[in-house]
Amino acid sequence: MGVIGKENQTAITEFILLGFGDFHEMQPLLFVTFLFIYTITMSCNIVIVLVIAADHNLHIPMYFFLGNLSFLEICYTTTIVPKMLRSFLRVREVILFMGCVAQLYIFGSLAVTECLLLSVMSYDRYLAICHPLSYASVMNFKVCLQLAAGCWITGFLTPIAMMVLTFTLPFCASKVGHFFCDFMPLIKLSCTDTHLVEFLSFTVSACVTLVPFLLTLTSYYRIISTIQRIPSTTGKQKAFSTCSSHLLVVSIFYGTIIIVYGVPVGNLSPALNKAFSLLYTVISPMFNPLIYSLRNKEVKGALQKVGSKVFTFLKKSNIP
Repeated sequence: MGVIGKENQTAITEFILLGFGDFHEMQPLLFVTFLFIYTITMSCNIVIVLVIAADHNLHIPMYFFLGNLSFLEICYTTTIVPKMLRSFLRVREVILFMGCVAQLYIFGSLAVTECLLLSVMSYDRYLAICHPLSYASVMNFKVCLQLAAGCWITGFLTPIAMMVLTFTLPFCASKVGHFFCDFMPLIKLSCTDTHLVEFLSFTVSACVTLVPFLLTLTSYYRIISTIQRIPSTTGKQKAFSTCSSHLLVVSIFYGTIIIVYGVPVGNLSPALNKAFSLLYTVISPMFNPLIYSLRNKEVKGALQKVGSKVFTFLKKSNIP
């Protein structure tokens, strides 16, 4: 049993993920749909990481950060989706207490890292477009490493305090109304007053989402202002095309994160919570490589070169 007794409220050994149990008849269709999305997500992001690593022409700051983002998306979806897929094949999906702790911590850390990384990527584009003469000297390899490392380290340090506060709460129930161990559904299972934890969660969420989001918007405002002064129509179209793609991904990710974690616990229905969570945990990681990289001419060219080399190697090796 997940709960040993109400008199011993902290004796939770496991949680039951309810997932999409309300759509029982659609479970096979949901399984196939999300398996397809997961396969596409993993394949595209792995290809992006390998191509950026293999092609020396892509060893520049923009693609260095894109490689980090794609690697992050691989980890991100792998933390959530396999467990969700398994829930479609089972009557009851159980996750151990420590497994829930690990899933929430890794998910939270990667979410914070992505917020920071998207902000850094927008700053990189700001420097490249608004200050092209000083771009190479400012955004050198050492600075890129420091910025990326700062995003990852900050991302994995930020959730620790909230993890301690959340999992030291006494829980009266073990049924989590979500498809993964998320903060809001877990808080609802607590037997005690959670106002302090909720307030701290809101404060932390505001810092790690709103601040990077505002920095990102500021960067793109400056970028758009600079683009409008470009005399060439072709130059404007190329710059706007890149920026609009980036801004779309940023808006979807930050927007859903802010809605899910910025709204008080009782004000967002479980169905809406799941729907918005799907956007940033499943849908966004699939579209990110398509929008950021695969529409890019340099990446397309690198993919063609790698594909040609692989084809030549297979031909020489007589591998069918």
